[in-house]
Amino acid sequence: MQDRLVDPSRELWETHARWWIDGFTEGADPEYDEQILPLARAELSDAGQVLDIGCGDGQIARMLAAAGASVIGVDPTWNQISVAAHRGGGAAYVRAPADSLPFVDASFDAAVACLVFEHIDAVDAAIAEVARILRPGGRFSFFLNHPLLQTPQSGWIDDHVIDPPEQYWRIGPYLVESETVEQVELGVHIRFIHRPLSRYLNALIEHGLVLERMVEPPPPPGFLERAPEYTEAATIPRLMYLRLRRA
Repeated sequence: MQDRLVDPSRELWETHARWWIDGFTEGADPEYDEQILPLARAELSDAGQVLDIGCGDGQIARMLAAAGASVIGVDPTWNQISVAAHRGGGAAYVRAPADSLPFVDASFDAAVACLVFEHIDAVDAAIAEVARILRPGGRFSFFLNHPLLQTPQSGWIDDHVIDPPEQYWRIGPYLVESETVEQVELGVHIRFIHRPLSRYLNALIEHGLVLERMVEPPPPPGFLERAPEYTEAATIPRLMYLRLRRA
């Protein structure tokens, strides 16, 4: 049953890897350049040995390696890992899923997962693996598409039925864990799994990962310049960042 659920997701990422590589790395995406990468740098630039889980083409791994860290990136998608290895930048890369990391216990000072867990079926096993490979006191930098944003059927509503018209953010069935395949661009379909925040936090706590910091930043200026229609909804966070510490 688990294999049946996981395989379609991996196939979609294999098929559409170039969409991600072209659209979200090497300066292509303002949310990464102006928000995610600076936050990851600030949180992890002093780490010694770092595991980048779901590293994609390796842009966070390259950035941390350039800052002096010893970095290994893992990703289950061959079309991502091969590009990461080709681009190099001082990090090493291994093809592996998040729920079965090929490293001994307590191997790393820090781990990072950026916009990855919303695509993982075996979330409990993956979180257990994060805790296992971290040394005591090691940190986990956890980036998620904000669950409020990711909830299916959520979105900005222009209500012209009432007078005067109103705009508001509609939240779909937030508490229901659900799977969707979304068309993120014409012809590009990616599978997402929505979970409420409590689902993640309780699993993290269960495996000895203690929350130290939580950030819900507004969309950065570069994103709003490219998506001015989102300006009215800029008070709804698109990103959530959690810093956790291995007890």
